[in-house]
Formats: sequence, structure tokens, C-alpha cells
Amino acid sequence: MIKESQAKNEAQNIGFKVPNINFIGNRNIAFAVAGTFILISFVALLIRGLNFSVDFAGGTELQVKFDEDVRSEIGKIRQVVSNLGLGTPEVKLVKAGEAEGTEMQITVKTQGDGTSVRDKITTAFNQDLQGKKFVVLRGETVGPKVGKELQSDAFKAVLFSILVILAYLAFRFKYPYGIASVVALTHDAIICVGFFALTGWEFSIPVLAAILTVVAYSINSTIVIFDRVRENIGNRALDKLSFEDIVNKSVNETLTRNIITTASTLFVVLAILFVFLASGNVLENFAVTLTIGFIAGTFSSLYIACAILVLWNKKWPIR
Repeated sequence: MIKESQAKNEAQNIGFKVPNINFIGNRNIAFAVAGTFILISFVALLIRGLNFSVDFAGGTELQVKFDEDVRSEIGKIRQVVSNLGLGTPEVKLVKAGEAEGTEMQITVKTQGDGTSVRDKITTAFNQDLQGKKFVVLRGETVGPKVGKELQSDAFKAVLFSILVILAYLAFRFKYPYGIASVVALTHDAIICVGFFALTGWEFSIPVLAAILTVVAYSINSTIVIFDRVRENIGNRALDKLSFEDIVNKSVNETLTRNIITTASTLFVVLAILFVFLASGNVLENFAVTLTIGFIAGTFSSLYIACAILVLWNKKWPIR
């Protein structure tokens, strides 16, 4: 009874009443929604695959700065790079302004020598963009072997983080809590990866970092709910409630906190996303991944993780 009062006081102190939403009762709808998104993600991965960046696929990446604003000629610049036949080129605007000039990122996915690629591009610019002064700010080349190794390392990093989380929750709570949490955060990661397969947007190391951030965010939100579940199971005043009712009650008691935390986090991420989209910055994919992941993570914490816990309890009682 004391813990129930504390939960109410926590919500009321920040201007909200403890809601009474039947999250667990709507689990079939939640499973259908989640299953649809996961199915779309897998189909997109099988049909379209991922558009790996130079970090994973290998190739050369140059950062070029023109002394003047050449945004009106970006189509011609793309054509100049394409005409070189170096592989799969991509020219992306990084920053532009009449006073500060124009910065562009030129990515060429090729197995050719990085120095040769750089020389061919600068020579072509000198010949075809006469009168346009530019300087190469940086140039990076990743070999195809290193790219494959990075792909493998990225997969191992995600798998290792999931196993560590599973082990921690099995130790901190009970094994079923760990299983439910891992299923939920796996759902979040698949949704993020599926988005990039569906849209064809570039999957880069910053995107991988964003997915790992989403995994950490999602598990934090789930742990808050599970901790309340464990507290309520030990509350003798709630002995007459079924396990399903206790889980539903726990989700509602922590709902205000989760919504406020998610909203405040999303405000920051959306602000970053707006700035990057407006300027065409190469890190826009990072902010997009966080936005999708935080929404998917909140959904999975409220509906997927708790529903799996209830289903597990029906087969192998936890309480």
C-alpha cells in the first residue's frame, strides 16, 4: 500500500494522475503491429539489402571545399564525378553559404587505389570546373577487406551487447525478465535496420552507434517497468491481483515517467534532426535512427516486453 501511494504521489507531483490503460489486454494488437513492421523490415532486407557506407563496403571518401557558393552547379559536379567511371559515386552537400563557400562530401565505392581516385577527381574538377577554386579538406580510403571486417565487428558488437544485457537482467531480476527485454530491444534494432533497407539510405558507423544507443535507451525504459513489477509482486496489499493485473498496474504507474523521459529526449533529437536536415549534414542519418529507435523503444517497453512476461508466466509461473 505504501509503494502504491508512492507511485501515485510521484505522478501527481508532476501534474499527472496515474492512468488506467489496459496495455496487457491489447497485447494481440501490439503483437500484430510489431509483427507487421518486423515482416516489412525482413522483406526489405531480403529484397533490397543495406546500402553500406564506405566504412563497411570499402572505397574512398573526400571532403572538398569550394571558395564560392556552387550549390546551383551541384548537378554538373555530380556528372563530372560520374563520368570518371570509378564505381558507385555519391556527391553530398555538407555546408554552403555565399560567404563561407561550399563543402561537399564525395564518396566513391570502388576497389581502386585511394590516391588514384583522389587524383582523378581533382584533375577532372580542374578541367571541367574551370575558374572554381577548391581544396580537398580530407581524404579517407577503406579497403574492401577492412570493410568486411568492420561489418563482422559491427554484428559482433550488437550481439555482444544483447548477451551482456541478457546476463545482467538474468542476474538482477530473473531469467524471464532478461528474455522479454532482449526480445523487445531486438525488435527496436530490427525496425531501425529495416528502415534503412526500405529507404536505401546509407548505413554507416554513426547509424550503428545510434542503434546501440537505442538499445541502451530501450533497456533502461524496460528496466524501470520491470523494477516496479518486482516491487508490486512483493507488495502484500496486491496479493489478490493476478500477475497480468500487477504488470498492467506497474506499466501505468511508470507511464508518466516514461512519457516525460521519451518526450524530453525526442525534443533534443528532433532539434538535431531539424538542424542536420536543413543543412544537409552527413550526420542526418544518425538523428533519424535515434528518432525511429526511441519511438520503437518506447512502444516495445510498454507493450512487447511486458506482454511477453505475462505470456511466460502463464506457461512457467514467475510469481
